[in-house]
Parts: sequence; structure tokens; C-alpha cells
Amino acid sequence: MLGVLAGFLTTVGFIPQIIKGYRTKHMDDVSLLMPLVLGAGMLLWLLYGVSLENLPIVLWNAIAFSLNMVVVGLKLRYERDRPAYR
Repeated sequence: MLGVLAGFLTTVGFIPQIIKGYRTKHMDDVSLLMPLVLGAGMLLWLLYGVSLENLPIVLWNAIAFSLNMVVVGLKLRYERDRPAYR
């Protein structure tokens, strides 16, 4: 139960950033490197969970990885859509 709660809390932490980015249409304050490195770690945790057949590790890392990729997608989309500063 502790693993399920920990996974839930660390996973839903992405949701406020996603909502804010979607509403404001900019992600200037978000580093692209951070979610990319974090996503690589989540993917490794996911593979580790699969090898252990541990459902909480697999479930929460799959969801967290997906949400993290949404952050990356928003970052890339809104950087592409903003005018270049000169």
C-alpha cells in the first residue's frame, strides 16, 4: 500500500505543470533537459518493475513516463510556436 501511495503522489505531481503549460501556452520556465533525464530514469524504473513483475512500479512509472512526455511535448510545441526574440 505504501508503494501505491508513493507512486500516486509522485506521479500526480506532473499534472499541475501540464495544466499550467496548457492554459498559459508557454513553458519558458521548464528546462527541456530535466524531463528528458527524468523520463530516461522512469523508463529504466519501468523496465525494472517489469523484470520484477511488480505492478505498482510498472503502473506508476508507465503513467509518470506518459505524463512526463506530455511535459516534453508541451515544451517543444510552445517553443516552436513562439516568435524568435531578436
